[in-house]
Amino acid sequence: MKKPYLVLDFLYRFGGVEQHLFPVVLFGKNDVVLVDCGYPGSLGILDAEMRRFGLKPESITKLLLTHQDDDHVGAAAELKETYPNIQIIASEGETPFISGERKNLRLQQAEEIQASLPENQKEFGLQFCERLKKVRPVWVDDVISHGDVFDWGGGCEIVETPGHTPGHISIRASNNDFLITGDAAVIENHALAVANPEFCLDLITAQTSLDKLLAFHCPCYVCYHGGVWRE
Repeated sequence: MKKPYLVLDFLYRFGGVEQHLFPVVLFGKNDVVLVDCGYPGSLGILDAEMRRFGLKPESITKLLLTHQDDDHVGAAAELKETYPNIQIIASEGETPFISGERKNLRLQQAEEIQASLPENQKEFGLQFCERLKKVRPVWVDDVISHGDVFDWGGGCEIVETPGHTPGHISIRASNNDFLITGDAAVIENHALAVANPEFCLDLITAQTSLDKLLAFHCPCYVCYHGGVWRE
């Protein structure tokens, strides 16, 4: 029997630094769903990773975006242009920022803290702002909500996990076999933790969301940063 999901490994090199991101592919009766899609310019990485598992990127029917950060939605516009039949899916809270109807919250945050950065960090701050400005918006075809159930991944439900961003969502297998955390959790020191707490738009809510995910006691948590964590 074919595994109901795959964890991809997107490797990026920025200067001498390597970064791994872990999108997930969920298989449904009539769908192949990609959860998050990496930075702008990631189509080549996606193609190579899909083909590593004997799949083609044109088989993707839906792109589910956990939230608006550029490492999660950056390649969405180019993916939609290349494969126009793909449906873009996001939560109601994230949709206006992904579609460009409202200004990206991470960009707003970066601009607000720019003046308070130490001099030796100001150039990096400016570069980060410019990077966020270059993310192209993409129209969201379908809005999902907490508790929505799908046959993807052998059956799954949407779990609202706000805090990192207001409309952040995660995806839990209906049989509790796995949970895709997005940025609601990361792996640090062999444990699950709040992702980048200093940049959470609501840290208290982010901790509550992490506690909610931990309470499921899933045997497998797939974190966008860190990969697979097992209890």
